[in-house]
This record gives sequence, C-alpha cells and structure tokens, in this order.
Amino acid sequence: MDYRERMRSLREDRDLSQAQIGKLLNKSQQGYSHIESGRAELKIEDLIKLCDFYNVSADYLIGRTEQPGARKDRKRP
Repeated sequence: MDYRERMRSLREDRDLSQAQIGKLLNKSQQGYSHIESGRAELKIEDLIKLCDFYNVSADYLIGRTEQPGARKDRKRP
C-alpha cells in the first residue's frame, strides 16, 4: 500500500472528508484531493501534521511498515 492509499484509508476509517483534512493542512479540498490522487506531492511538513493527527508513525503512513506504531511523545532538543 503506498502512502496515498494509506492517507485515504486513514481518512475514511475516521469518516473524515477531504475538506476536513485539507483544512488541517491549510489546503482546499481540491488541493488535498490532488495529493491523494497523485497529482501533487505530499510535503514533509504535511506528512508530520498527518502523523501527529492520526497518531501514527511516518513509516506506517508512507508504507514502510504495516504496524501503525503510535508515536510516543519524545522530547526535542
């Protein structure tokens, strides 16, 4: 499963619209739709926001693992 499919699955599992996630990322519904469909690339800043929002690891979101691996809060320097 690639990251676009995973993004869609996470969104749909929570009964959220593209417009709602677009708002989280400061994008229009269409802008977010373009990311999910592959017409636009996911920026690293948006990847981080999505991981925080869904409480999953980046590895899970981008398809490097099948384990959601809920992020543990860690102190940043």
